[in-house]
Amino acid sequence: MSSQTPSSGTPCDRTQLMQSLGRQGIERLSPMQEAMWEAGLGDRDVVLLSPTGSGKTLAYLLPLATWLDVASDAVQAVVLVPSRELAQQVEGVFRSLRTPYRSVCCHGGRPAMDEHRLMRSVRPQVIFATPGRLCDHLDKENIAGAAVRWLVVDEFDKCLELGFRDEMRRVVAALPGVRRLVLTSATDSEEIAPFVSAFGGAHRRPALRLDYLTGGPSAPTGRIRHFVVHSPENDKLDTLTALLGDLRGRPTIVFVGYRESVERVGEHLARTGFHAERYHGGMEQQWRERAVYKFRSGCSNVLVSTDLAARGLDIPEVEAVVHYHLPADRNAYVHRTGRTGRWEAGGQSYFLINPKEALPDYLDCQPEDYVPAQPPLSPVEPRWVTVYVGKGRKDKISKADLVGFFCKKGGLRADDLGRIDVKDRYAYVSVDRAKVRAALRAVAGEKIKGLRTLVELMRH
Repeated sequence: MSSQTPSSGTPCDRTQLMQSLGRQGIERLSPMQEAMWEAGLGDRDVVLLSPTGSGKTLAYLLPLATWLDVASDAVQAVVLVPSRELAQQVEGVFRSLRTPYRSVCCHGGRPAMDEHRLMRSVRPQVIFATPGRLCDHLDKENIAGAAVRWLVVDEFDKCLELGFRDEMRRVVAALPGVRRLVLTSATDSEEIAPFVSAFGGAHRRPALRLDYLTGGPSAPTGRIRHFVVHSPENDKLDTLTALLGDLRGRPTIVFVGYRESVERVGEHLARTGFHAERYHGGMEQQWRERAVYKFRSGCSNVLVSTDLAARGLDIPEVEAVVHYHLPADRNAYVHRTGRTGRWEAGGQSYFLINPKEALPDYLDCQPEDYVPAQPPLSPVEPRWVTVYVGKGRKDKISKADLVGFFCKKGGLRADDLGRIDVKDRYAYVSVDRAKVRAALRAVAGEKIKGLRTLVELMRH
């Protein structure tokens, strides 16, 4: 369960926030983000229409960080998102800005009472939440709805697509004090205007629309190349294997239509030597979390998923998406394809077509033909492997502590370690595959900051 504690008592300004971004290698904002920041200085609601992967999260978090009152213990802002994974990711981006504001992330899959206890302890000024869990806390008066002044609804179209209309209406009624609404969406919708106007009144000025969907500077179509790959058989597994071999280990999401297909395709790729993770709504949260970590950290280079991964997973390193099963409609196509080509990076989108299929009519591009190499190239093994450490933040363990432990006790260098994620009670560490066995033997029985703990390869 994540929360953020203050780093100082001074409200944020643009200089501080840009310094935080600079430490992450972000030197400038996109035109869309600059426009959103300028809009945030005004007094109007904002509707931001921009493609998936164009940086909408920072676009609304940056002005949000300048609105809040650092001296108040009340929940002043709520950021509403369609999935627990996105709630966690967006709060992670907010934490990376190193603002003085406290936050709590609320979502299903764990007891609401635990979140309530955390709220009473942390006294958050910002809540990141999924619609159902937010309504739960508002109904129980765990959050004082009348005190909330700012509401961000991120990925409004996905909230509707996932069936949260009733919850969204309840949110409108439960937050009567909202002075500023920011709504983002990767697709336009007739339902946006009624939702925004529900927060209005005679005194409210019309919302400002920032539309970057059609030809705006953030549109991704020029950054993503589209290909069609013809499978000679109805079963596309061999064609998929050949295509992934050609991609030479570049981070790739393979989208399928059903949970059962995730398992079937994942098992096939494992048998043929690929390091592929599986991701779908039928998995327990801890296994989904582990799959995303291994893929994000480069410990695996293929993620096989239903459209669940198109609903908010933000992994900038993704270089390609493969539509093993064709997207159900244009919205699904937009969100899937938006997993690659994030920000200003390039990306590739592959449509696998068998003899009984045809490219969908809703495509706004003409894909190029692509023929995989024959015989197929061998899978590329990822550099990293994931190590589980049984201590975390609540045990006063930091990333620096883990680097020191593996370097001093495990005989590794800093560049032998990749991504490190420290959770409340455990941590994940990416270690060079060629050196991990020797490192685990060296640290066996050793203590981290005086604490004995389990250190082992992450279980699948």
